Amino acid sequence: MSGGKDSTVVFNLCLQVAKEKGRLPLKVLFIDQEAEWQATIDQIETMMYHPDVEPKWYQIPIKLFNATSSEEHWLNCWDEKEKHRWMRDKDPIAITENIYNQDRFAKMFGAIIARQYPQTKTCYIAGVRTEESPSRALGLTNACTYKWATWGTVLNKKMEHYTLYPIYDWSYTDVWKAIHDNKWPYNKIYDIQYRYGMPVSNMRVSNVHHETAVHSLFYMQEAEPETYVKLTQRIAGIDMACKMGKKDYFPDELPFMFTSWKEYRDYLVEKLITNEVWRESFKRKFIELDNKYANLRDIDELHKIGVMSILTNDWEFIKINNMLRRPEMNLFRMQQRGESVYGGKYTKQLN
Repeated sequence: MSGGKDSTVVFNLCLQVAKEKGRLPLKVLFIDQEAEWQATIDQIETMMYHPDVEPKWYQIPIKLFNATSSEEHWLNCWDEKEKHRWMRDKDPIAITENIYNQDRFAKMFGAIIARQYPQTKTCYIAGVRTEESPSRALGLTNACTYKWATWGTVLNKKMEHYTLYPIYDWSYTDVWKAIHDNKWPYNKIYDIQYRYGMPVSNMRVSNVHHETAVHSLFYMQEAEPETYVKLTQRIAGIDMACKMGKKDYFPDELPFMFTSWKEYRDYLVEKLITNEVWRESFKRKFIELDNKYANLRDIDELHKIGVMSILTNDWEFIKINNMLRRPEMNLFRMQQRGESVYGGKYTKQLN
C-alpha cells in the first residue's frame, strides 16, 4: 500500500478474491516514510484496522533524500534521537525494528520478503499501471514474469519471489470509476489536488520532499497547514521551498544573465553544490551526457533537466534517468546506432 488511488483499488480487489478463496486475513504492507500527508495516513489506518487484514505497517529507521536543502541531505525517518520532532507518534500496531540490513526505501521491499519468506513462493501485489510510462508498458508486456503473466517483475528467481501488477492495463478513469462505483474509501488529498488545479499525471500522495515530489510542497501550507508546520520543524529547506513556489524553484525561462541552459547548469554546479564529491559526480555526468547527446535536436531540454537536478540536489540523477527513458530519447539512441524502429538497420534512400 502507498495510500494512493491505484493501491486502493488493488487492496479492495485482493480483499474480495482472498475472501472468495478462503485466504483471509489479507497481508497488507505499508512502509511509512514519516513525512507523509495526514490524508495518506488516514487512508492507511482505514485499511490496516480492517477486520480482514493482517497489518504489516513498517515504521522503521530508514533514510530518505531531502531535495530541499543543500546542507541537510537526509531525513532519518523514525530516528529515536529525533523522537521529539517526529511528524507523529508511531502507531500501536506498527512494526518498529529494522532487522533487514537496509536503510533505503526502495531496497526494503526485496529485503522484507527475503527475510520473512525465505522458503515460500511469495509475491507482492501492487498498483503499478503502464499508462503512466511508455517504458513501463514495454517492461510489463514483453516477457513472462510468472507462468503466462507478463505484468510483473522477478524479485528473486531462485527464491520464487515476485511482484505482480494486476491493474497494469487500467487507465486512471478506470481506477476512479471502480472507486466511486464501489464507494471505496480513498485518499482525500486527491480532492484537494483536484481543486488546486493539479494535472492528474502530477497527483502524488506519498512522501513529499524527495527529488520527484517537491511540487507537493508548493500547496501544502494551504492543503494541510498542520502537516506543513510539523515538516518545517522536522527537516531543513521545506519552508524555503514552499515560499519560493514552483515558478522560482523550477524556472521555465532561462535567467537573463545566461546565454544557454548549459551555461546556467555549469554555473550552478560550481556555485551551488557544496559537497565536493557530489559536485564532481555532477560534472562527470554532464560531460558524459553532452558527449553522448551532442546531436540531440532538443539539447536544451536535457540541459534544463540538469538544472532541475542541481536545484533539487538530485545527485542520484533520478530526474535525468527518467528523461532518458522517454520514447523520444530511446528513438534518438536507436538512430545514433543506425537501427530501424521496425528492426534491423536503416537503409539509405536514393532521391
